[in-house]
Amino acid sequence: MANGTLKVSNIQTSSGSGTITLGQSGETLALGSGVTSKFNQPAFEAHITSNQTIDDNTITKAQFDTKDFDTNNAYDNSTNYRFTPQVAGKYFIYAQLELACTSNQIEYVQFFIYKNGSIVRKFIEDPNDDTEKILPLYNSMVLDLNGSTDYVEIFGRIARGSGTCHFTGDASERPSFFGAYRLGA
Repeated sequence: MANGTLKVSNIQTSSGSGTITLGQSGETLALGSGVTSKFNQPAFEAHITSNQTIDDNTITKAQFDTKDFDTNNAYDNSTNYRFTPQVAGKYFIYAQLELACTSNQIEYVQFFIYKNGSIVRKFIEDPNDDTEKILPLYNSMVLDLNGSTDYVEIFGRIARGSGTCHFTGDASERPSFFGAYRLGA
């Protein structure tokens, strides 16, 4: 068979379903200049732009109010502060919350990833000496999302001896952020 360029509008199996193989083991599939890929989409990342005050020892939803990007408009940054992808698949979910207090008396902090209103991942930090004032917490996981009704949210809780506390927000440094992307296509 001669080398050349194949120009088609659509490629599908002869049966209309199944697997189509491009290339063979050891070869690389390259996309031409200017071609966009739908791999790892939907995807988004958002951050908190100004400090979000939180009550003592109360589980509070983090309000990531500014999108850095959102390929499929799947993250609500103004009402529910949740990721609701409309494509089924496995998703890598990641977030960081920086929790800070005006006094050095953080007793403990908790960080939660919720799916459909229920905790699916929890992280607890318990400072040994109750003298912490700022604690950045990171959490991640892979979740199966159905692409129609499943949604993901981030929550935190802080117990303190005194003072006021918040999720740290900053427009340029972005110490508190939330993101996700679909694994594969």
